[in-house]
Amino acid sequence: MEKLSVSLEDYIEEIYNQILNTGHAKVTPIASALGVKKASVTGALNVLAEKKLINYAPYSEITLTKDGEIIAKKIFEKHENLAEFFINVLNADKSEAADIACKMEHIVSDKIFDNMIKLTEYIKNSDIDIKKIYTK
Repeated sequence: MEKLSVSLEDYIEEIYNQILNTGHAKVTPIASALGVKKASVTGALNVLAEKKLINYAPYSEITLTKDGEIIAKKIFEKHENLAEFFINVLNADKSEAADIACKMEHIVSDKIFDNMIKLTEYIKNSDIDIKKIYTK
C-alpha cells in the first residue's frame, strides 16, 4: 500500500473514529472534527475512494474498505499508544498528549514507536513511580 499524506491519514483516522463512536461517518461531522470546510472533506473523500480505501457517495454514509480499515486501525493504534506514552512515561496531561500524538503519529518510525511501546509497558509493569521523577 502506498503511503498517504498526513492530511489523508487524518481524514481516514477521523472516519474510523466516527464509525467507532457512532456507527457511521458523514461529511459534516468530519469537517467539524478536523476544523475544515465540507468542500475540503469531499475532495479528500474522493481521493480516498479513488485509492479504494473508503466507500463514498455524496449524501451517503462513509464506510471503510478492508484496506482502509487496516490503515485506519494502524494510525488509530499509533495515536493511542503515543498518547499513552506521553501520559504514563512523560507525565503529560491528556489534552497535550492527544495533541502531540496526533502530530507525531505521522512521522515516528516503526522502530522508535515499537521501542516507545516497550518502554511504556516496562514502566507500567514495574515498581517505578513515574510521578516521583517529575516532582523532584
